[in-house]
Amino acid sequence: MPGIFVFDAYGTLFDVHAAIARCGLSGAEAARMSEIWRSKQLEYTWTLTLAGHYADFWVLTERALDFALARVPAVDGKIKQKLMDAYYKLDAFPDARAALKALKAKGHRTGILSNGSPEMLRGAVEAAGIGGTLDAVLSVDSVKMFKPRPEVYRLVTQHFDCAPADVTFVSSNRWDVMAGTSAGFDSIWVNRGRMPDEYRDFPPTRVLGDLSALAA
Repeated sequence: MPGIFVFDAYGTLFDVHAAIARCGLSGAEAARMSEIWRSKQLEYTWTLTLAGHYADFWVLTERALDFALARVPAVDGKIKQKLMDAYYKLDAFPDARAALKALKAKGHRTGILSNGSPEMLRGAVEAAGIGGTLDAVLSVDSVKMFKPRPEVYRLVTQHFDCAPADVTFVSSNRWDVMAGTSAGFDSIWVNRGRMPDEYRDFPPTRVLGDLSALAA
């Protein structure tokens, strides 16, 4: 029976560490810088939301990069603009395209629910060429607060006019899956990094190593 599949964007459909490779950076220091960039980007969303504030995700992405470059001086700060340009058009994981195409072929409705700003998501979706396989691209910008606030996940049920149990939510971020489960979604954790489980009070329905099983 056709259903509704909603995906997290960054880390699930789009490779958040692809920017450094596109800019020709490699090695331990480049990888460390990219990890700090990602962790600070998320930290800023959580701290601002907890304090009752909001800023565009693109702004937070730049602030996080500034911090990461300052923490890892081995990476030349002059490459900042190239990294930001690359982040705007992140590479999609190969299995993401195949999964979305297969789900649409089976009659399922598909969407994205992301911290990304509408402009950021538009750039990534267009660069990946997956717009034709998506029925909705939902941004937290409409509620001016970030995941894992419950209001964010309600954007899905409001848009599709459905019950939470009608939604299969797919994310590579375990905290995001926790929030999806809490919202009443059938949640799938894409554990690409083979990380240990967390939030055991809010277990995922399924754990996958990548998205290829959704295309089967």
